[in-house]
Amino acid sequence: MKRFELPRLRRLALAGLLLAGSGLVGCSPLRLLKPGQRLLSDVNIRGTDKADPERLAALVQQQPNSSFPLPKVTIYQFGRSFYNPERIARKLADTQADYARQITEAGTDSAQVGKLLRRREQKERRYQLALDKGNAVMRLGEPPVVYDSSLTAASVQQLGVYLKSKGFFRNSITVSDTVPTRRFTPLRLLALQPPYSTDSQRVTVTYTIEEGPAFHYSRLDDEVADSAVAQRVRTARPQSLLREGDQYDEEVIGAERVRLETLLKNQGYYDFRQQYITFEADTSFRPTTVRLRTLVDAPPRGQHRRYTLRHVDFISDAGIVRFGQNRDTLVRDSVNYLAYRHRISPRALDRKLTLRPNEPYSLLKTQRTQRQLGSLDMFRFTTITYRRVRGAEAPADSTQGLLDATVSAAPAKRFQETVEFGGTYVAQEVGPFGNVRLKIRNVFGGAEILEFGVRAGFEGQYDITGTQGSDTQEELRSELTTQIGGNVNLVLPRFLVPWRVGPRLGEFNPRTRINASYTYVDRPDYTRTNAEATFDYIWQRSAFHQYVLTPIDLSIIRTSNISARFDSILQNLLIRQGSPLFRSFDNLLIPSLNVTSLYNSNDFNQTRDARYLRLFAEVGGLGRGLFQQQPLLTDTRNLRQSDLKIYDFTKFTADYRRYYKLTSDSYLVYRLAGGAVAALSKTQLTTIGRDGSQNTSTSFLIPYDKYLFAGGSSSVRAWKPRRLGAGSFTQYKFDPNNPTQPLIVDGQRVRDFNLEQPGELLLEGNIEYRFPLYNFIKGAVFTDFGNVWTLRPDPRPGAQFRFNKFYQQFAVGSGFGFRFDLSFLIMRLDIATKVYDPSAPGNKWAIRNLSFREDQTAFNLGIGYPF
Repeated sequence: MKRFELPRLRRLALAGLLLAGSGLVGCSPLRLLKPGQRLLSDVNIRGTDKADPERLAALVQQQPNSSFPLPKVTIYQFGRSFYNPERIARKLADTQADYARQITEAGTDSAQVGKLLRRREQKERRYQLALDKGNAVMRLGEPPVVYDSSLTAASVQQLGVYLKSKGFFRNSITVSDTVPTRRFTPLRLLALQPPYSTDSQRVTVTYTIEEGPAFHYSRLDDEVADSAVAQRVRTARPQSLLREGDQYDEEVIGAERVRLETLLKNQGYYDFRQQYITFEADTSFRPTTVRLRTLVDAPPRGQHRRYTLRHVDFISDAGIVRFGQNRDTLVRDSVNYLAYRHRISPRALDRKLTLRPNEPYSLLKTQRTQRQLGSLDMFRFTTITYRRVRGAEAPADSTQGLLDATVSAAPAKRFQETVEFGGTYVAQEVGPFGNVRLKIRNVFGGAEILEFGVRAGFEGQYDITGTQGSDTQEELRSELTTQIGGNVNLVLPRFLVPWRVGPRLGEFNPRTRINASYTYVDRPDYTRTNAEATFDYIWQRSAFHQYVLTPIDLSIIRTSNISARFDSILQNLLIRQGSPLFRSFDNLLIPSLNVTSLYNSNDFNQTRDARYLRLFAEVGGLGRGLFQQQPLLTDTRNLRQSDLKIYDFTKFTADYRRYYKLTSDSYLVYRLAGGAVAALSKTQLTTIGRDGSQNTSTSFLIPYDKYLFAGGSSSVRAWKPRRLGAGSFTQYKFDPNNPTQPLIVDGQRVRDFNLEQPGELLLEGNIEYRFPLYNFIKGAVFTDFGNVWTLRPDPRPGAQFRFNKFYQQFAVGSGFGFRFDLSFLIMRLDIATKVYDPSAPGNKWAIRNLSFREDQTAFNLGIGYPF
């Protein structure tokens, strides 16, 4: 019976495939064209040598329909197949008539009439959108691009203007709009038709460019009517963006105009504008050369006036009105601080103010003051205005001017509360949670910020050891954990140091942050607490570059209870694999100091061509031998009474990201990250077992939380968080009934994809292409690679890093994702599958086993972009 069904099914499948192919070929977008119209099939730009081809392509006013990731004209055509504009127009007319009747019946009831008008407007807008742009499916696609020769002519003009702006004054552009001779269409094979076709209704536009010679600057001159301005311009000539021998470029010339305007505004010329600056280019001296003159004109009346600040007033409670009451004035460093009540100390505000009387006006100082006052988080908004001193108050010298500066700052609410309630779905468990945060501004009168936070909730987690909890040995055991925590955070708008800090440090927006937190975790296997305190110095080198120095970082980790079953599993992992997971449940004291350098030129929504670099270095446990004697003792019979242990270590990580903006809404992003952690000296440890036996060992120990891990939604996404590695080591499951023995199913050991794999060396990278799909929905395709290794010999075979093998041990995963960009929030879903698994026994190309199984494909939900 089966021998006859299989060929029949194959014939049916083939017939269906041919029928589908015939339908696809028949659904040609040419069917949407009217008589005399032609479809723009392709656009080519040829002949470019030195000019930027991407910039040239962006100037072409007509582009063919997009075909990535799906042919959008096909989507449009599919939606049009069931689009009925007459029916929509009838619905619109019926809706208007129906609401007109209801509004008439409502009579003088203004509330009801207003409600009806709003509903009518919503429905009319929906129907009108469908009439103008088609139904929802059509709007997902694109209508056919009908070739327009007038737009081609305009494109030729735009290309010529651009080439001249780049110094190609003798360029020439020719264009041809030809019918493609032969197009390869593989879908025609499914309809039993030849794969090559010629469509007279398709047009290929080819722009052939002859750039001609590029013109370079042979001489740069300037002519400044005002002698005082001329002196300042010539003094700053080394910072000019124009150099002799450079290629003529109007974009650089425009930037030079901005530089000159900023230069003069920073030196007191409040009235100076770009309109006073012009450039004259002369190409008549020598072939392919340009003599460029910079002209700075004087204003119609006299010379450019240089302004000095006469008074500086700071109103710290702008927007508040007290009738019949005048603001009190305090003077500090010649600045008048005005307020009905001085809630913020003028001393704290003075550190952020860079404007001073008797100093020249400066645009840079104005912007810096606004930025530094904004960083205080004390005000809803801050504005700085200037008033020219005129009339009898003005000086007799017409070339000099005076300005009165007023800084107006509207205070923010002193108390800000945030309450969050929600739920999580992790490890097939639903867990509610709640967070309460309170922010108190200006708590001590010096623009300090004090924050309190309390959080509590339940969260599902898989068994940390990856063991199974069912008789079928297929389902990973999950459980609800209780998590309770709190933190207090104090931020001071200055460096808290025992010596006096110079005023120049204020330019770097210095802050001191003192933080303390406590976390309590209760699971069926253990109960653990973590208390942490940090003392940080934070300062900004620029708007994009921040430093954080943490001279004090202190953590105390205590495990008050651990189950006998869990203890035996940890001991088994320690003995058989040397796993440091056991050390995570010891009592630890982790003192360290660290420093972070963070450069990020991107914005929240990642819409710029930008760079990101984060460097982190940490040293912990220094000088432990002065106050802790070895061997260290761990009594598993009473963990609460076990001594706190200190391990010395050093750690370094680096994370570099590059964001390339390809078009207005498509990006290519890549990331390279790495790190290393190592113990500085050996630790001798004595462990007392539950049966009273003692075991003393000596090894290089690192706090478990300081190890490096790979895998997860922001790492190699085809692997579960912290489960990738180490090296080519293959992790197998242990029998839950006998944890000392491997789990055997059908005569073979079973791989374990759920046990955390710590490492001492991390190397990983990602590359991702992001593109728009529809409205606020974005798409992404990506490939990730990476792994972790140990630096010292390890009981896990293949886990140690070796120069002659490590490049063969990179895990590779690929996939696609969706990003829902809601402006204030970005949600994402990434689906990643394993391509190359270095830990797989036998064939390591996991892509051969492509499926949606949990050990092959991972689904990652997250907030924000992965990197």
